[in-house]
Amino acid sequence: MGPLASLVRVIRQGDGDLLSLMPADAYLLPMGPLGYSRRSIQIVNDPALTKPILADPEDIFPKNDLMVGALTPLVGDSMFVSSGSLWRQQRRMIDPAFSHIRLAKAFPSMVGALDDFEVRLQAAAASGQEMSLDLAMGQLTADIICRTVFSASLANDTARDVFESFAFFERSVAHVELVRLIFGKPFDDIPQRADVLEACARIRGHIGRLLDTHLEAGAQFDDIAAAVIAARDLETDTRFTREELIDQLGVFFLAGHETTASALTWAFFIAAMQPAVADKVQAEAVAVVGSGPIEFDHVKRLTYARNVFKEALRLYPPITFIPRVAARATMIGSKKIKRGTMVMIAPWAVHRHQSLWPNPDVFDPDRFLPEREHEIVSGSYIPFGAGPRVCVGAAFATTEATLILARILRTYRIEVQQPELVRPVARLTTRPAQEVMMKVTLRT
Repeated sequence: MGPLASLVRVIRQGDGDLLSLMPADAYLLPMGPLGYSRRSIQIVNDPALTKPILADPEDIFPKNDLMVGALTPLVGDSMFVSSGSLWRQQRRMIDPAFSHIRLAKAFPSMVGALDDFEVRLQAAAASGQEMSLDLAMGQLTADIICRTVFSASLANDTARDVFESFAFFERSVAHVELVRLIFGKPFDDIPQRADVLEACARIRGHIGRLLDTHLEAGAQFDDIAAAVIAARDLETDTRFTREELIDQLGVFFLAGHETTASALTWAFFIAAMQPAVADKVQAEAVAVVGSGPIEFDHVKRLTYARNVFKEALRLYPPITFIPRVAARATMIGSKKIKRGTMVMIAPWAVHRHQSLWPNPDVFDPDRFLPEREHEIVSGSYIPFGAGPRVCVGAAFATTEATLILARILRTYRIEVQQPELVRPVARLTTRPAQEVMMKVTLRT
């Protein structure tokens, strides 16, 4: 099927799946055009070319205008979408808050949320009821990040509303973005439908209510939210307004749970489809910990569980595409790039590229063992991005996911219902096209 036919098919599907646009040679070439569009689109896979784009010392490749337009109703002009001097100012103000992501300090929040989650899991195992795997992971990781950012647990109904609102937002925005990707001009305004704006308002409303507990007179907290509230620009002596706080904390909240939930959904799906993987995670957890609590120091020794998560991130990177736009005419390698060209760095393609990875489509957690690290080409593994905008929560997410995989697979077996229907789609994150239903049973 040709590029234009693929575009028409994807539009008619209405699910905004950008993976359907990936040509076969995207997994072979270092760089090339991506389909047909009114604007030029270049997909870049070669780490030698992606590194300077992601570093971007001259602000030539800001965040893509389509992505900025799509996300602004949800996260405003926050550091997730801002570029240049504004991004640097925001990052300077927020940097002190990153100290609150100290893993040893955050670990009790992970354990507490996981304790509560296992109560629900035990009930599901006893009753034999089906559960949504992706909803379960979304609720769990949202509770963890809520406890870390706001020092409060997240009610299940709130977590469900955030999950459903964000899923609707992703589907709707991805479809609008896809149409504009094909037919729109660079730097056009991107209006959003009223129902999409309502979904954003619901999510921002939940974050605002959590924030207000910290803004009350006499409130005293020692967490990420408190640090961001206290942040100020030393040059102008300005602080974030309440709306700006919702913008910035919304990034922490959404990026801090949505991406990890996506990767965990795929990790558990793979473990269910490959029982030997689940059994090896269980055996390692028993060997390192036994049947007792998994402590922070134990997590460092759960090598296989950690590598299962890393390999799930490789095959199903939560951020499928890292889109940039050429703010002015420039060069990428030896190729001239005109202003407005969309530059797509696709972790999905880079992680499966046949020139970068041996057996790229095979799930092989052992490729991340120390003795095999020399096989990994520098810059070919970018689930958390790279350069100055690399995700600061990478270590947090890896510790969190290792703990979750080890605890759950030590005790439970997961059986996916109708696995033949599971397929990935790429919108804002890499998610199953429809919810993955599962049953859990106790290991005997």
